[in-house]
Amino acid sequence: MNSRTYRIKNLHLVAVVVWSGLFTNSLYAIDPAVVEAQQRRVAVVNEVSPTVVAIFSASGEGGGGSGVLISADGYVLSNYHVTSGAGDFMKCGLNDGKLYDAVIVGIDPTGDVALLKMLGRDDFPIAKIGDSDALHAGDWVYAMGNPFLLATDFKPTVTYGIVSGVHRYQYPAGTILEYTDCIQTDSSINPGNSGGPLFNDAGELVGINGRGSFEKRGRVNSGAGYAISINQIMNFLGHLKSGRIVDHATLGATVASVSDGSVVVESILEESAAYRRGLREGDEIVSFAGRPIRSVNQYKNILGIYPKGWKLPLEYRRNQEKETVQVRLRGLHAQSEIIPGQKKKPQPPGKEGAQKKAPKEPEVPAEFAKIYEKKTGFANYHFNQQEQNRILGRLNQWGDYASRNGLWKISGKDQKGNPFKVELSNEQATLSYGGKVWKQSFDGSELTTDPPNTGGLLVALHHLRLFMTHHGFLFSEFMYLGTEPLDGLGNRVDVLTSELTSVQSRWYFSDKDQTFLGFDTQVRPDTDEAEIRFSKLKEFGELKFPSHWSVSSGGANSVEWIIESIQLSPGPKPTGKQVTSR
Repeated sequence: MNSRTYRIKNLHLVAVVVWSGLFTNSLYAIDPAVVEAQQRRVAVVNEVSPTVVAIFSASGEGGGGSGVLISADGYVLSNYHVTSGAGDFMKCGLNDGKLYDAVIVGIDPTGDVALLKMLGRDDFPIAKIGDSDALHAGDWVYAMGNPFLLATDFKPTVTYGIVSGVHRYQYPAGTILEYTDCIQTDSSINPGNSGGPLFNDAGELVGINGRGSFEKRGRVNSGAGYAISINQIMNFLGHLKSGRIVDHATLGATVASVSDGSVVVESILEESAAYRRGLREGDEIVSFAGRPIRSVNQYKNILGIYPKGWKLPLEYRRNQEKETVQVRLRGLHAQSEIIPGQKKKPQPPGKEGAQKKAPKEPEVPAEFAKIYEKKTGFANYHFNQQEQNRILGRLNQWGDYASRNGLWKISGKDQKGNPFKVELSNEQATLSYGGKVWKQSFDGSELTTDPPNTGGLLVALHHLRLFMTHHGFLFSEFMYLGTEPLDGLGNRVDVLTSELTSVQSRWYFSDKDQTFLGFDTQVRPDTDEAEIRFSKLKEFGELKFPSHWSVSSGGANSVEWIIESIQLSPGPKPTGKQVTSR
């Protein structure tokens, strides 16, 4: 080794020592907190990546996008504009490199949400559901998915950023698609990210990415992306599992801000439940569903996160006095507006969806034909039938009501000891109570809401008999609706609905054990319902039947009935095959 080479090597060694010393010196050392934060980010991404889904059209045409698994048996959340481009059958890849078949379940065209089900496993990895209302501007979030459909190895792309804003409202902009109460983030969301998850810093699912600002920007993200809040989606999840095309809600009233900053009713439909509960023009809206309303934007945001038909609390002020009432929400659209093919399919502003044209529908694979059924008003009626069978199977454990389709006699006393007696047959319903007798014929006669202030108790009891003896067979329409909070309070319940002529009923069951909790019957549209609630299941001979009933209508004080005797006579054997729906 010559002296020049020796000097160069020694200088190199000194440089390495000095350079290393800079980072061992406290002034230049990497902050352990920074290393820890990086390691935590990597750990979170590794934890949640198995739940992220890359969605592709099964036909090889059309588009695709992203999704996220929320149940071990394969339910996946995505955007409606993704699945409408990918078709009713899709191919879904996970970061383990495996490709799975998937089928559409339910869609929400207004909220831009779709539910599909991946097939082939019952142990899929699932995302942990977070609370999107707990987000604040400045919180760190991860956007994951399949941008530009580049994830051909099914490994999701990850972008990291902050929450730029919460409770954002975006107008429909010429379509029925409406983003309400959504999350704004600067995490890069590009075409193909649509439908993918937005995770908070703890790895909890807080939103579904849907929109980005791309117009006139070469379809490159400009730092303003939007995600549908997971809290809104969870309100709709039961409805999506019904296989239906679901709709959002309206109160039936428009509002405006006034000079003192309050939000007042500008106009109101007289047919609405809010009007029947006393809301009038000029009343101040104080809160809805427990959330304060201080602007028109907040009013639209809050209404937008609930499904059609939910009953929720409304607080309003008139002459400095507050009133709280329960109101059932109306549908935002006519059915024809939300059925694909009836109207032009909505595209999010900016055309950020990965698809460019509707795909050619592939032939349904023979092994999957049984899990897909077309029916008007449904994305996939098969899943509705499954939910019906799940609930009615538990009801069958009450005994053989199908053979008790003759005369029904029910008697007992109210909470004050006053006796009552009910007789029900195919032709007539009779109630003897409080020294009076009411009768309702079902021979084509006009249906009434007798007795007064009950919303049509006689008609309701007639429909209860039809429901218990024939389930859905005798109704013109019968389906699983989804879930909702019973009477606007507490835990959510499963809801079946039936329709016969103008009469509609909602049948409520516990979503945990399918206990029959009661029902509402509306004799005519836009009228108060007869509301019956059950408790204390009791054995009456070979049958089980609730012994305590609460009967009310329109928010009035309820009457408590205690059933002491039931006599359900056999009737003629049903002709044809009995089914649970039609």
